[in-house]
Amino acid sequence: MAEEEKKDNRLNIELTEAVAEGTYSNLAIITHSFSEFVIDYVRVVPGVPKAKVQSRVILSPFHAKRLMAALTDNIAKYEKVNGAIPMNAGQGQEEVHFPMNFGGPNTEA
Repeated sequence: MAEEEKKDNRLNIELTEAVAEGTYSNLAIITHSFSEFVIDYVRVVPGVPKAKVQSRVILSPFHAKRLMAALTDNIAKYEKVNGAIPMNAGQGQEEVHFPMNFGGPNTEA
């Protein structure tokens, strides 16, 4: 019976070819309300004054916190093998600060 319950709890996740290709983003804008967190993934190109949101993910607070825990765990595993990830914009580059004012709560990337 326990083996059947395990099989029933499996989730079959489909990954289409288009989604599997992924979308590059080098900026995440995070806002929230009482009931949800919104993460806008943006691609910023140097010298181009305009950037488009490439993807938007909307999460409940519960799932946002689970995402944070999963990212924290995976970053720790990555750094254990590859060394610390620098907090600047790239190797030998200064950290880039973008002016952010979208009329909502303060955002962080």
